[in-house]
Amino acid sequence: MKILHILETAFRGTIEEQDDTVVWTVHAMKNSGQEATVLLRGNIVCHAAKGQDASGLSFGDEAQTNPVDLAGDMQKLVAAGVPVFVVREDATERGLEPSDLISSVEPIGRDQVAALCDDHGLVWHW
Repeated sequence: MKILHILETAFRGTIEEQDDTVVWTVHAMKNSGQEATVLLRGNIVCHAAKGQDASGLSFGDEAQTNPVDLAGDMQKLVAAGVPVFVVREDATERGLEPSDLISSVEPIGRDQVAALCDDHGLVWHW
């Protein structure tokens, strides 16, 4: 059964971890044989923006020595066979043009979200 994972919360756990915990979970599920699709909406569309660089991030004297690579994680998800979609209007509202997004994600309109949900047996909203 195909699962559509709708991700809406950005930067979840990225201070404590080297990746987004939900993206990691979806990747692990895919590696276990689960058919999955990801839809980025809301603030998490920023995870698909090219050119992000979290190196140099520090909190007081504590440096983050293993910075996140959110766009790279999205590319790895696609490379593993997980289609990743971005709600176009959510990206535009955050100042992101299609050319600002990594090439491995597919922008769709808000009016296409219901059809995407309908194409999956389960829809999980994170």
